Amino acid sequence: MAYVIELDYSLSDHFPDPPQTDYRTASVRSLRYDLFCGDIFLEADDRDFSTAWGWVPVLDFAWALCDTVEELDRDVRGSRSAAVQTFDLDFTQNTELLRFARRFGLVEISATWRRNSPPAVVRHAELRREARDFLQDVIADLTELHEGLGDNPNIWTLQGKYPRV
Repeated sequence: MAYVIELDYSLSDHFPDPPQTDYRTASVRSLRYDLFCGDIFLEADDRDFSTAWGWVPVLDFAWALCDTVEELDRDVRGSRSAAVQTFDLDFTQNTELLRFARRFGLVEISATWRRNSPPAVVRHAELRREARDFLQDVIADLTELHEGLGDNPNIWTLQGKYPRV
């Protein structure tokens, strides 16, 4: 059984950041919902859950994915838990969801916009590693593209909360 997870993104030319943005002082709300829009490329277990909407807040997605992986790990028994733990990652501009369901050390991933596709199955530990690597890569790319973003304390806090594993 394959447990491969691929995450990537592209930024949209159709939804540019406001030119007056001061990235050094951008609020958490702005960083999460108003800036860095584009698309997410997510492949897991040979299933494609990529978006093609152009408006997904990329940093928010990476941040929310890390939050989701941690939510799936709340049971103190961890990978020994037989209870199913579920969490939905929603997209604020529409009604679509990425659904995650963890049982033991495996996570099923499904997407409401891919109703006819069976869920992907990945290891929780690999999902955690890939989500954190993706977040750190997105931050590195965005700080290179946007002057002052690397000086934003909200970015420092985020980097410290979800370091690479």
